[in-house]
Amino acid sequence: MTSLTDRYVWAAARTLPETQRAEFDRELRERIGDATDALVETGSSPADAERAALTELGDPAALAAHYIDRPLQLIGPKYYLVWWRLLKLLSSIVLPIGAAGVLLGQLLSGADIGEAIGATVATAISIAVHLGFWTTLVFAVLERTPAEAGRRGVDAAWTLDMLPALPEPAKTSRLGELIGSLVFLGIFAGAIVWQQFGVVFHDGVREPIPLLEPALWSFWLPYFLVLIALEILFAIALYSWGWNWWLAGANLVLNVAFTVPALWLFLTGQLITDEALEAMQWPWGNSGPVIVAIIVVVVIGVATWDVIDGGIKAYRAGRAVPSAAAGTATSGAKA
Repeated sequence: MTSLTDRYVWAAARTLPETQRAEFDRELRERIGDATDALVETGSSPADAERAALTELGDPAALAAHYIDRPLQLIGPKYYLVWWRLLKLLSSIVLPIGAAGVLLGQLLSGADIGEAIGATVATAISIAVHLGFWTTLVFAVLERTPAEAGRRGVDAAWTLDMLPALPEPAKTSRLGELIGSLVFLGIFAGAIVWQQFGVVFHDGVREPIPLLEPALWSFWLPYFLVLIALEILFAIALYSWGWNWWLAGANLVLNVAFTVPALWLFLTGQLITDEALEAMQWPWGNSGPVIVAIIVVVVIGVATWDVIDGGIKAYRAGRAVPSAAAGTATSGAKA
């Protein structure tokens, strides 16, 4: 063996753990010697045969990595799917919660809407970068940390039980309703908070005037925000299970819990600030009582119809279940 082989073996062995270098050195020299002898027998000179054998082996660092089964990619196929699923899960949970928290904090601190949106976008980008970096770093370390003999790493063995269920047609159609409800409720909650600190109306010196009475923050406005949170949970439950009599009852309770206090505050003059009414130049002549009556009738009508519609859907869903069960039993009897 010449110094060329010695240099190649040293370049490969230096990247291995100390305990594996001697065995690797011996096996690699034998492999190079066998390949060189085979080429010499075909008529090549010893020097040319050695160079050809070493060239055929390729990069010594890659050869050593293959010898100890060390990946040369950041995340290999072993952990790629686990990494990808976890990254999507974290992005769908941590990212929106963090962005919403920053937006709410900016609005509560009195920042204008442009500043609040800018801070929220910047924070969302920062969160996304950190989620991607640290999650990838953890899996890159795991990829290079061999598991004990006979044991798997963090990747679970795939089984047929992991196959996803076929989407239910009814549930798929409810997805649009869920998204619409979440968007509306999110905007509604944001508007309640923003109107207190954002510019709704201006007086002569251009000071922001809240639309809703600030004294309501002592109880009623937090109460309505809690109801909105419950409505969000209700929308998620409705998407997951569909209409039933329990959810119809919950819908009735939520409608009453929101409509009755809101109308009482509105009719007793506790809902809207005097400054906002003055900025709107209320009352609008003789039409004031008519407009108030229209608002009351519309609010009660919308709430009543929502309750009735929920009851009808629960009734139809209850009738559909026995029908489906009867159809399945009939099919089984024919079989």
